[in-house]
Amino acid sequence: MRAIQGSLIVSSLINIVIGYSNAWGNLTRFFSPIVIVPVVCLVGLGLFARGFPQLGNCVEIGLPMLILLVIGQQYLQHIFPAAGSLLEKFALLVCIGIIWSFAAILTVAGAYNNVREPTKLSCRIDRSFLMSSAPWIKIPYPFQWGTPIFRASHVFGMMGAALVSSAESTGTFYAASRLAGATAPPGHVLSRSIGLQGVGQLLEGIFGAVVGTAAAVENVGLLGLARVGSRRAVQISTAFMIFFSIFGKFGAFFASIPLPIFAAIYCVLYGIVAATGITFIQFANNNSMRNIYILGLTLFLGISIPQYFVMNTDNAGHGPVKTHGGWFNDILNTIFSSSPTVALIVGTLLDNTLEARRIEERGLPWLIPFHRRKGDSRNEEFYSYPLRISEYIPTRFL
Repeated sequence: MRAIQGSLIVSSLINIVIGYSNAWGNLTRFFSPIVIVPVVCLVGLGLFARGFPQLGNCVEIGLPMLILLVIGQQYLQHIFPAAGSLLEKFALLVCIGIIWSFAAILTVAGAYNNVREPTKLSCRIDRSFLMSSAPWIKIPYPFQWGTPIFRASHVFGMMGAALVSSAESTGTFYAASRLAGATAPPGHVLSRSIGLQGVGQLLEGIFGAVVGTAAAVENVGLLGLARVGSRRAVQISTAFMIFFSIFGKFGAFFASIPLPIFAAIYCVLYGIVAATGITFIQFANNNSMRNIYILGLTLFLGISIPQYFVMNTDNAGHGPVKTHGGWFNDILNTIFSSSPTVALIVGTLLDNTLEARRIEERGLPWLIPFHRRKGDSRNEEFYSYPLRISEYIPTRFL
């Protein structure tokens, strides 16, 4: 944990620097809808292992959850049109409650007393004695695991992860803007977001979190599923997360939800994000063979290259890149194990080097106005800081 703390603290500087220096925003000027499509698609599709493979670990819980969610959130809206708005917003919570209760009944009835250990971990609601071992109150404090340890092998690997999180979060931001009905995020907003992500990662390193920060893909999918894009909803959910982190029993109660329930939800949410990526193609020429070539190659390599790196990574975490520089190996193995990051690299390279007949072919007339701070009158409405925070922040950081 102390080594993780040190790695998070150092690697957070990557996101802070490329974010608040506006370097990331300048990089996004090379993006077009032809680049955004595969990146956003693979933000969702790249997480396929969290879907049905985990659902299949406990089919009797995961599959009913998936079926019930689809029926309750989609089909019942047509059967009961008057309740359409309520079903759209609350069907997910109701489905979780029903299947969670069903899992509790199976656990109490002893259905999982004589099964394999992996099945117990996936299906039981009392796995690892979460409720009994969690404290009622535990306030996190800086360096709770001791003095951070700074090891080059850990730090460089985490630096690669910081770059990966920047690429993946950028695709998530584009998906969020599309599902929320906002304009495409301007360059300065993307930079600001990556910088804030670095600040969050720095705090996580100081307070001893296990992992760093990245934009939550499932939250963006939920934005499309429930059609609730209010900032107030995010602020309230943040307050709940802080509450659950301090009052351990409450957090452990919700952590007892079996993982296959989440896997069933991911099948829907990640699918929505992936499909959102496809919608960006409407802003470019989808009949252009040039664009079809770029999209096809980028999507395929975005799935194939990370799969190669995953298949050739040993139990010690050493990937296929094996040079005499361990730090170099860690960075490359981390970067090329991420589908959205590979898609971002391949797509940007091809789209900016293969000549297009007209600028409209790449979809730039639609995207370029949104890149500039005042390129569209709606940018300020969608992307200004809440609660008059902008009054207290230097203009160059806005």
